[in-house]
Amino acid sequence: MASFQTGIEEEETGSETAGRGTLSLEISLPPESGSDLLGAFMAQWPSYLAYLVSFVTIGVTWLEHAAITHHLHGVDSTLVRINLLLLLLVSFLPFPTGLVAEHIRDEGAERVATTILGINLLFIAVVVSMMWRYAVSRGLVRPEIEEGEIGRLTRRLTPSLAGYVVVILMALFLPLVAVFGYLAIAVVLILPIGIRPSSAQSPSNDAAS
Repeated sequence: MASFQTGIEEEETGSETAGRGTLSLEISLPPESGSDLLGAFMAQWPSYLAYLVSFVTIGVTWLEHAAITHHLHGVDSTLVRINLLLLLLVSFLPFPTGLVAEHIRDEGAERVATTILGINLLFIAVVVSMMWRYAVSRGLVRPEIEEGEIGRLTRRLTPSLAGYVVVILMALFLPLVAVFGYLAIAVVLILPIGIRPSSAQSPSNDAAS
């Protein structure tokens, strides 16, 4: 089993890299927009919406990842590979985000774009939940963590799955509403997770909720 500190350092580096990739969506104005710059700026609202969805989602993923690692006393090779899968899915997020920004006003294409984005978000939520459940099943959670706290975090990481499935189905009929649905799920999930400080750690090492 790898040491806890080494595992955390590697995982945090991966999360930061994924975050930089997610925020690389290009937003630009048409060259001929000089005569009506404000109008051209406002016309780019699909790009702003898609960017916001990605930003809040990567924030949620980072917070959940921090909550999980805060409760662990070690990692194994399988958990590291699950973390790599999460990094893969988060790093892919700019692609469907760009599709939504470009095609949200194109009839037909908007349904495809929002559905692809929703599936990507769903897979991210599934892998985050899988990471935590695997850690619990393999005894990687610190022994002083109470069962009640483990159950609370398990429930915290699970409800978004059903929400994403519902909104993905909505994307087939109401794509724009579905994008706001993705954003709503992320906003709800970004609320404080509630990580309790551990006496075994110094305050400087406590994860922020």
